[in-house]
Amino acid sequence: MLKFLKQVGDYTKEAVQAARFIGQGLSVTFDHMRRRPITVQYPYEKLIPSERFRGRIHFEYDKCISCEVCVRVCPINLPVVDWEFNKETKKKQLKHYSIDFGVCIFCGNCVEYCPTNCLSMTEDYELSTYDRHQLNYDNVALGRLPYKVTDDPMVTPLRELVYLPKGVMDPHDLPPGSQRAGQRPEEISEQLEQNSEKTQA
Repeated sequence: MLKFLKQVGDYTKEAVQAARFIGQGLSVTFDHMRRRPITVQYPYEKLIPSERFRGRIHFEYDKCISCEVCVRVCPINLPVVDWEFNKETKKKQLKHYSIDFGVCIFCGNCVEYCPTNCLSMTEDYELSTYDRHQLNYDNVALGRLPYKVTDDPMVTPLRELVYLPKGVMDPHDLPPGSQRAGQRPEEISEQLEQNSEKTQA
């Protein structure tokens, strides 16, 4: 009799434990049902890169003075600057410039420290190739400006889903004039100044 009661008790305990585990799993499922969608139908839909996105580097040949600052500040000495000294003008003359994006870590040091602003970061992140040697871009390939996501008629551009206004679930149907979910740094500083003025008054 005691053995039977022990078996019934164990069975009941396991049934309660199983129900608890199922409840935990369903709570995770229901929690995800209330969240915003994060799926993007790439390549037919693409997220618009953020304002300071560090994509492929753009190079302007005419602005370069062959100072090699980009090579010195690069953590891996990546840019290859080939120049020769022009005796008539007594200046360096650029012959060839290249960056291997298979090795580049996209830190942006070369762009930040360039004295003539001949380097800039673009929104281009689609650099995949079948041959890694094709990732070694010369000055001609670096000079091509990428196609913006918002200008491509074949692609539906989406704002980053994190920036959707509160209550909006579909990034395609944003109400006109809608702002980001969070505040910009200047808006936060203005709000802090107003709060400090109120406390002083």
